[in-house]
Amino acid sequence: MAEFTLYTKENAPEEAKPLLADSIAGFGMIPNLHAVMAEAPTLLKGYQVLHDLFQKTSFNAEELTVVWQSINVEHNCHYCVPAHSGIAAAMKVDQDIVDALVNKTPLADPKLETLRETTLAMTRERGVISDEQIEKFFAAGYGKQQLLEIIVGLSQKVMSNYTNHLADTPVDSAFKKYVK
Repeated sequence: MAEFTLYTKENAPEEAKPLLADSIAGFGMIPNLHAVMAEAPTLLKGYQVLHDLFQKTSFNAEELTVVWQSINVEHNCHYCVPAHSGIAAAMKVDQDIVDALVNKTPLADPKLETLRETTLAMTRERGVISDEQIEKFFAAGYGKQQLLEIIVGLSQKVMSNYTNHLADTPVDSAFKKYVK
């Protein structure tokens, strides 16, 4: 496996330095994912933009968590699963939701479970999902906007999950307590 550098504000490529400053402003630290992504400043910038945009979708904190964690767990991302468990805690998402997502068990809320199923179908089938799944999604109370917004979260998670697979990114100390 190739060794990747965990960049700091001091040793990062010039184009990445302001992006890492943004990471510190947003997270109070440079998450190791961002430190790795700094190697390719366009990747880090794209990830940060998608993260911001996904948080501006019509999804609430629980729904954001369902999309993020469904993808993280499906992609078996050793870094993002605990990181988003910590983020979910900070966003005050019910721990039962996080546990069900991490443990691959159905969610108690039927609407959230439909969001999880649809997100997994989108992930597994690369966006080619059945009319039945789409109808079920709409019947749960979601619309075309939310169906398309899943793609924003999926795009963000592909960037982070694949980076973490390549770099074997070490889990930040802030998220270690969420490692299962």
